[in-house]
Amino acid sequence: MTNKLLASAAALAITAVSAQADGHLAFAPGEGPFSWDSYDAWAEGAPDLSGQTITVFGPWLTPEDGYLNNALAYFEAATGADVIYTGSDSFEQQIVIDAEAGSAPNIAVFPQPGLASVMAGKGQLHPLPEGMGDWVKENYAAGQSWVDLGTYADADGNDQVFGFFYNVNVKSLVWYNPENFEDAGYDVPETMEDLKALTDQIVADGDTPWCIGLGSGAATGWPATDWVEDMMLRTVSPDVYDQWTSNEIPFDDERVVAAIEEFGWFARDDAKVAGGSGAVASTDFRDSPKGLFTSPPQCYMHRQASFVPAFFPEDVEFGVDTNFFYFPSYAEKDLGDPVLGGGTLMAITNPSDGANALMEFFQEPISHELMMAQTGFLTPHNGVNLDAYKDDTLRALGEVLLGATTFRFDGSDLMPGGVGAGTFWTGMVDYAGGKDAATVAGEIQSSWDALK
Repeated sequence: MTNKLLASAAALAITAVSAQADGHLAFAPGEGPFSWDSYDAWAEGAPDLSGQTITVFGPWLTPEDGYLNNALAYFEAATGADVIYTGSDSFEQQIVIDAEAGSAPNIAVFPQPGLASVMAGKGQLHPLPEGMGDWVKENYAAGQSWVDLGTYADADGNDQVFGFFYNVNVKSLVWYNPENFEDAGYDVPETMEDLKALTDQIVADGDTPWCIGLGSGAATGWPATDWVEDMMLRTVSPDVYDQWTSNEIPFDDERVVAAIEEFGWFARDDAKVAGGSGAVASTDFRDSPKGLFTSPPQCYMHRQASFVPAFFPEDVEFGVDTNFFYFPSYAEKDLGDPVLGGGTLMAITNPSDGANALMEFFQEPISHELMMAQTGFLTPHNGVNLDAYKDDTLRALGEVLLGATTFRFDGSDLMPGGVGAGTFWTGMVDYAGGKDAATVAGEIQSSWDALK
């Protein structure tokens, strides 16, 4: 690559300010909670890509595509390249068509690893720039987890790092009403043992600790799969979790059955759940958290992912009416602090110098901070300035990510669709309704066997 050697960081700033004056840069260089020094240093040695076009294709639509373009503008200012992002709500179908037709974009943004892994095995992805896997391991919290999640077998069966995660969501959260906790004298639990003790204490005090709802139309049951996945990460090692999601161990393995029963400890006791255990499967997950905000409260806690505030009453204020804590791990099991979630990954589908340079730009803290400042973007990059998050909620979620010792992707999303978005969902509804955990797990395994 030919380096574009700018005379100085000041020269870059002049270029950037000029670009901003033309309406291309959302944040004035040198201002705000952004890592300008590292950006300037990177830009001094950035390649001259003048006249080159880099195409990016992904699932982000309005307004997210605008936020991404705002971040990409700083790459364009430093390199002279033209980056064109195209979003589609049919991304997963279209990227396969484009790759098979030989018309793939330079970079594709995958909403989860499954399809990326399949395409890598067909030779339709290209490895990330050399050393990028090592960089992720060193600069992402729980870095090895992210390397593993982006590593797939190529067409020759050799493992290579193909995926770089950019934008993550967190599922290992418990939401609560701080005022209710304060009035009752409850403390936020720090371990799973503490959480169970608090659950029992709330019952002993004559109240109901949990709101749990599995209803979601045709997708009813998925919230319970998240519970089970979180319990797997808290009761077995990460490698066993991986073996479970790939069916290297059967779904009815005793360790999986035990994790299902851990969920049942919370969900199948009438005294612990608003409306009783019989209401768990029929309560819509969008309605379930509302019990936190009634007077008196219908429940004190609700386990759900970072998106759930979208279903809170409109007048709920974070930090006042609601807050969250990390769904804790067992102190006695010494498995660290695992986090369950999901995220989008960048992969190279049509290699070029520009594609490599853009991937290297995504390692810069500012490429994350620019997104953090605009939207609900979360990152495990441990070099970012947390002050760049647009609000306190996102900042606190980012801190959960940075505290993770292990990160694992939503297990049901890694399983075949007939299982992860089929019998696992329905099986959890059956279990919540009273069916034996071992029986349910055996039925799910039988469905998986039928797909082989």
